[in-house]
Amino acid sequence: MLHPHFSLAQPDAIHVAARTTLAEGIPTMNRVDDSATRWRIIIADDESLIRLDLREMLTHIGYDVIAEAGDGRSAVDLAKRLRPDLLIMDIKMPDLDGISAAEELTRDRIAPVVLLTAYSDQGLVERAREAGVVGYVVKPFREAELMPVIELSRARFDEFRTLEREVGDLKEALETRKLIERAKGILMETHGLREAEAFHRIRKTSMDARKSMKEVAEAILLAYEMEFAIGNSAGAEDVTETVE
Repeated sequence: MLHPHFSLAQPDAIHVAARTTLAEGIPTMNRVDDSATRWRIIIADDESLIRLDLREMLTHIGYDVIAEAGDGRSAVDLAKRLRPDLLIMDIKMPDLDGISAAEELTRDRIAPVVLLTAYSDQGLVERAREAGVVGYVVKPFREAELMPVIELSRARFDEFRTLEREVGDLKEALETRKLIERAKGILMETHGLREAEAFHRIRKTSMDARKSMKEVAEAILLAYEMEFAIGNSAGAEDVTETVE
């Protein structure tokens, strides 16, 4: 179960994203459904052996690796030309690191980015969050960890695009996403929801109450904090009803 204050801003969130996704919103799957369109993925890492391992794993579980790069600038150029469904790239690479590449790809609305990382440094995680990174795979990674992280990351990117359309500004959408990630964590804990269900509830409440998703998320956070402070058992349980 995700901590109520789960967000990409916390170091532990890297490990949570990589290892608890199956339990929090993605059905257990070993391969991509053959009837579905195969996702087109670009991989980028300055170590050729890691690229080879990653390509083999992704291909085995049903994804289509359309290109690979050994540095961040090449990865961005390939993404702008090939328009993949997802990029998986190392957090530290020559020419342009993975976070800076993610920032450029998010700004230009190219594709979501999942970072490969062996680091849990707060500064790096904060930069990644600000850049719009939607998921992490922790090195050394296993094949079984890839699909749930990829599937959830694409869902998060779609959520982010929804937020961007609502607020009409990329920077504001990134700020709003921070609040919604925390609010989703609270709803997941208090209602036993999956991540996608928690987002749907926030969005539906926003539409029904004619309030922005940011306002709904702030109301959920406020109710939870008040409940925590005074020990009231009501609080966040019914907050999506009271914001109306």
